[in-house]
Amino acid sequence: MTADESARALSQQGGEVESEAPEPTETVATPEAEGTAAAETGIDKTAAQALKPQTPARRRDSRPVDSDLVVRAQAKYVRTSARKARLVCDQIRGKDVAEAQAILAFTPRAVAKPWAKLLTSAIANAEHNHELVSEDLRVLAVFADEGPTIKRFRPRAMGRATSIRKRTSHLTIALGPKTGPNRKGGR
Repeated sequence: MTADESARALSQQGGEVESEAPEPTETVATPEAEGTAAAETGIDKTAAQALKPQTPARRRDSRPVDSDLVVRAQAKYVRTSARKARLVCDQIRGKDVAEAQAILAFTPRAVAKPWAKLLTSAIANAEHNHELVSEDLRVLAVFADEGPTIKRFRPRAMGRATSIRKRTSHLTIALGPKTGPNRKGGR
């Protein structure tokens, strides 16, 4: 009985036939379209990319850090008074980034949340735009300026009205390397 006859017998009985896979043939890369630069040179795209010199990826710590570099982040129109915001910002001025994040995480004031969000944004700016590492950053400057005051009126006794001032503030954080202009030496 030959292989074809046994395959027919199995197919009539409802069994599956194992067929031998044809041996793979060697394929030659050919250019996709005639008239292209790849067709004229006889080199396909993948082969051309393999011939390109590989440039090493830039590492964050390979570039020298400019000691005068200042990375800023600003949050405008935050719905808290500048006076309340300054109570929190005084606690993180001059601290390392990790220490400032810890202080803001455990500060029991509502304005600590916008400050923490702003600090995270400033760290992201430093890492993405200037390729700095967050462990090497410290808070250079932090301040809260007054924003516009939203004025509302509340009815009072005998037909009078008193004004309610809903204050806003603009928060700013400036980060820099630990060995910056305001620092005598590095850690």
